[in-house]
Amino acid sequence: MDNKQQYWLGLPKHLFWGFIAIAIFMSGDGFEMAFLSKYITDLGFSSSQAATVFTIYGFAAALAAWGSGVIAEVITPQKAMTIGFLLWIAMHVLFLALGLDMRNYTFMLLFYGIRGLAYPLFIYSFMLMLVQVLPRSHLAAATGWFWAMYSVGIGVIGSYLPSFSIPFIGESGTLWLAVVWVAAGGLIAYFSLRSVPVDRSKVDLPLKEKMSELSRAATILFTNKNIFLACLIRIINTLSLFGFAIIMPLLFVDRLGFTISEWLQIWGVFFFTTIFTNILWGITGEYIGWIRQVRWFGCIGMAASSLMFYYLPLYFGHNMFIAMIPAVCLGIFVAAFVPMTAVFPALEPHHQGAAVSIYNLSAGLSNFIAPAIAAVILSFGDIIHVVWAYTGLYIFAFVLTFIIRVPQPARNKQQSTAEIEDADADTVAIYN
Repeated sequence: MDNKQQYWLGLPKHLFWGFIAIAIFMSGDGFEMAFLSKYITDLGFSSSQAATVFTIYGFAAALAAWGSGVIAEVITPQKAMTIGFLLWIAMHVLFLALGLDMRNYTFMLLFYGIRGLAYPLFIYSFMLMLVQVLPRSHLAAATGWFWAMYSVGIGVIGSYLPSFSIPFIGESGTLWLAVVWVAAGGLIAYFSLRSVPVDRSKVDLPLKEKMSELSRAATILFTNKNIFLACLIRIINTLSLFGFAIIMPLLFVDRLGFTISEWLQIWGVFFFTTIFTNILWGITGEYIGWIRQVRWFGCIGMAASSLMFYYLPLYFGHNMFIAMIPAVCLGIFVAAFVPMTAVFPALEPHHQGAAVSIYNLSAGLSNFIAPAIAAVILSFGDIIHVVWAYTGLYIFAFVLTFIIRVPQPARNKQQSTAEIEDADADTVAIYN
């Protein structure tokens, strides 16, 4: 059944509306990113209280991301996605009505925190569906489309639409508008994906075995060496992405004279670039090899781009054109890590849900570790020291790619031979 007519530039046509659902859902989920913190302080709460709201939300999201793969595997991805979008709507409505509108800080913490469990359950369950229903030779390209739709939603529509809606309906109205978008994404997913045949081998397991499978999301990290190495590489993947969002405004605005609006335009160029590069690298990785792409374009490319992001504007000063060059480069090379989504389940073919959960955990840890590195180094150093720390870690990831062994089904015999040389013989045997 697997033929070229089923795919368009790596996009599986039979799952097309699922990808659209991810973009629409994440648009609504991202509405508040640019203004919620300020809106909370405008209601009379301190900046510390606003930060605490986001901290609890982030912690809940990390937990949900970790468990989502296994949860989707034991109840089916469709049911997990439905639970995710219904939970999001219920908690968001309670957050607005009983938290923000009533200025009740306890309810704000409670309902926004619980809402943090929802979006990872929705989007990462769809990722597990991709793992279950697509041939491995098409998985990297499909996950490239997944991250492209994620960027379209949270990085483009979710960021720009509020700039138009707030002048007309205000912050509160915009937050209520998000319910419409998330509901639309959830309903599209429900009706378009309910007939997709998924792996149900773990759905009918006894409760004890299901709980054992859930615990495996933690244990395989320490029992599978290659999973552990993949986890480290995935954490390093987005360090500059999350870290530069914090430290680079200090350079561009405070030292080089850019306005905050100009900085946001530069950062927006980065996100816009990733829409296309996620797709491009997803397809390319299937031909040149997942780990080879991560090694030479992801690790080395991000090391070079991270340094460029600091030194180019420092040398040329207040020059928007020059400043956008490293932003584009960062958008190009950060997406070269896209095949890592396919690497994790390939390393644990019999426990794919647990493997996807570890991937999700790695992504969440990157979001936490990147600003933590910046906070520690800035306490005794400067921005340049943070940039070099990230660069050094990308070089470290480059070294790790020579140690990790990943079997990759290939599109042609030449690639197959090359991949077998890169993989442990006993692991490769699983797929032959």
